[in-house]
Amino acid sequence: MPTDRYEFLKDASQITGAGWAALVERESGHWQVRAGHQLTRHRKEALGGFLANVSVDAWLCGALSGGHARSRAQSAPGMEETRLFAYPVHGSFFVILVGAQEMDERLQNVWRMAAAFLAERQESADVTFLQSELLLPDLESDSPYNVTRALGRALRAYVNVTKAQGGWLAIRRGETLDVQAQWNSPASVGLALSMEESGVWRRVGRSLKPLALKPGDADWERLPREALRGTTKAWACFPLVIGQRLIGVVALWRQSPFDSENISSLEELTAQVAPVVEIIITIASMADHMRRLAILNDFALTVSSAQSLDQIARRVFDLLARAFNTERIALHLLSVDGRLLREYYNREGRITSLNAEVSGHPFQTFLKSGKTLRVPDAGAAGYLPVFPDSVSALTMPLRYRGRSIGMVTLESARMDDFSIYDDHLLGVIASHLAALVEYSRLREDAEGRARNLGLIHEVVSQVVGMTDKREIAQITADLLNQYFAYDLTAVLLADNEHRLTIRGFGGKIASTVERTVAKNDSILSEGISGHVFRTGKSLLVNDVDANQMYRSVPGWQSGSEMCVALRDGDQVIGVVNVERKNKSAFTQNDLLDLESLAGILASVVSSADAYQRLQDSIRQLRSTQDELQRRIEAQRQAESRLVQAAKLAAVGEMAAGIAHELNNPLTTVTGFVELTLKDLPADAASRSDLELVLREATRARDVVRRLLDFSRQTESSRARLDLTEVLEDVLALTHHLIHTSGVDLVKDFGALPWISIDRNQMKQVFLNLIHNSLQAMPSGGELYLQSCVERRDAREWVKVTVRDTGEGISAEHKKRLFEPFFTTKSERGGTGLGLSVSYGIVTDHGGVIDVESESGRGAAFIVWLPI
Repeated sequence: MPTDRYEFLKDASQITGAGWAALVERESGHWQVRAGHQLTRHRKEALGGFLANVSVDAWLCGALSGGHARSRAQSAPGMEETRLFAYPVHGSFFVILVGAQEMDERLQNVWRMAAAFLAERQESADVTFLQSELLLPDLESDSPYNVTRALGRALRAYVNVTKAQGGWLAIRRGETLDVQAQWNSPASVGLALSMEESGVWRRVGRSLKPLALKPGDADWERLPREALRGTTKAWACFPLVIGQRLIGVVALWRQSPFDSENISSLEELTAQVAPVVEIIITIASMADHMRRLAILNDFALTVSSAQSLDQIARRVFDLLARAFNTERIALHLLSVDGRLLREYYNREGRITSLNAEVSGHPFQTFLKSGKTLRVPDAGAAGYLPVFPDSVSALTMPLRYRGRSIGMVTLESARMDDFSIYDDHLLGVIASHLAALVEYSRLREDAEGRARNLGLIHEVVSQVVGMTDKREIAQITADLLNQYFAYDLTAVLLADNEHRLTIRGFGGKIASTVERTVAKNDSILSEGISGHVFRTGKSLLVNDVDANQMYRSVPGWQSGSEMCVALRDGDQVIGVVNVERKNKSAFTQNDLLDLESLAGILASVVSSADAYQRLQDSIRQLRSTQDELQRRIEAQRQAESRLVQAAKLAAVGEMAAGIAHELNNPLTTVTGFVELTLKDLPADAASRSDLELVLREATRARDVVRRLLDFSRQTESSRARLDLTEVLEDVLALTHHLIHTSGVDLVKDFGALPWISIDRNQMKQVFLNLIHNSLQAMPSGGELYLQSCVERRDAREWVKVTVRDTGEGISAEHKKRLFEPFFTTKSERGGTGLGLSVSYGIVTDHGGVIDVESESGRGAAFIVWLPI
């Protein structure tokens, strides 16, 4: 606000000898300094901290509610004056605060006159309440249409009318009333009141009439007790109604009863406020929706293209920091076997990661429960924050196909910094992130195993053909250390007396360990290596301090150890033992890779005559590597489908908005043209032009309808059905069109099991495919419709093929077939939505659509549905 409007603060301060003066306003539950005199930077900071105190808030709210000046001893640090005086401005939420040593009644009257002067100026402003207080945006704010601020202003109007002791305004969400704004009632913040569980709210919801209560009434004890005080003598609520629809409730309480004049005034105010609140909610919903689309679009464009978990973590952290305005972010991912936790943290702008055991971890219980946790006050809730000085937190599980694979945590140094909307938005992001993490992890595991198996192949290829066990042991240890950078590698082979005397050591401390073992080889027989040698069972220990079998070596302290047995049939002929200094350094895949080496190395050790068998094993390794590469490729294709599904979802939401905006004007155009044609003579000169307008408008409306069909997220109604019956229904619908198109139909339906499908959606899929085939054969041809049961990816599927002998599809067009709005039939009225809709329906059923075609040689669309 311009400071020259408040020169009276300076004048009054000089007349009364006050040390300083400030004009403060209560907005969105907080006091804001609007103007001041003699407010130095130091004083302003001290005053801001003073106004944030809950007791001071209650004291100032009491002054506003009572309409009388107050004073108290000065307690704000940095303020030299001994007393603080408060003068409420009538009809507003302004209070004049004055810091002075003492002021007699005469000097205080000067300030009362200043408050009255400001009240008169406020009342003379020629701006309506609804326009200035509710709908006018705050252009100086980051969020011009802040719903909490706007609803707080609406609530202020009620408080002004009633001089209420306290109050709140709640918005209806389904069968719940969410408190969005409060006056002098901090305990009401975040309340969610169930309309089903409370007789008071059921009564208001049915009658849509105001309800006033006083102590002794039957429903008095059912009121929310968090807000009421001991001095409260009356409570009333006013439903915000649009038509016959309840959109919210305003609740007020005060120390004196509400009379009929109060109720009447508040009813008139409610009639003005309700439509504006409806507009505010609509604007907020649109803004939230646009923000959600923007964030999800960023997710699809940036995060989904990441090639590794580390890249995903960095991009997700950047996205979350922008979306939730916090740098305190943590991501925890469970290993495949559920024993290890991979942790990512954002510390001082850098992403750090480490591995930890799940057992005994502070988040172990949460990971098992898989529940969302929103903590407004960590201290009060007993929550142990990830970042030491965090006060509030929002933790969301990452769930993939019904199981928890990790969690993402947001924290803040501010109290109650995360809203229900933040909860919902993070839930959407987490659902997409879980699938992306799982796909990326599977790809990393497959690539890592392929890489490790390749290195193991290199190790084995260099020891093949050797007959000296000591040479085999030492070279194997050196190569393992060279390729895998273990801190210690030991290959221990049994001699003729079945003792581990043939040894090879590699790594930085190999010489130290070798000297120690030479003096005391009981370390091997008593430690983890000895246990594996005796039992023949592999062992992975990610914290050796917690394992009683571990035996330390002077000069070396391991953190993690992994040991596998070399077996020749039922006999254990040695062990391979590797160690690293860090704890939690190995995964289950590392153990599997080492076991793969052990299986081949045992063959080398057992007999040089087994060379041929070893070559077979090497070929098997190569075959495994090829299989892994094929799986990697399949994984990449799955990721492409995921990105395609995300694109379809985003375009679908956009299409819905466009279609709804176009449908109403098109309906108006066709309606008025039809009325005009009805009254126009048949020989009128403009009749042909109007008929052209009607045809084109009708065609545009058909396009809008197809847009709506594409975007509409209807609830699927599925049942176990015979797909053959669905296909017969589709053929009955298209029989005439097939016949008139000069196309011969050839059908071959096999015996199909009943599967869970939505009949109408499946009809739409096959109608789209048959229509496309007929349009591809303008001069006639043959249409083949076949169904059978066939195995794919180790599962049985129902397979339906729609094949034509038409124009075919070029390789360039084939890549874009399922993109929304892509069509090669624009001259024939095609919209490019039919295949996109079909793709969405089939994938929603867990199925796949394949395309086989070459330009000029016909096309086949193959629909796979899971049994």
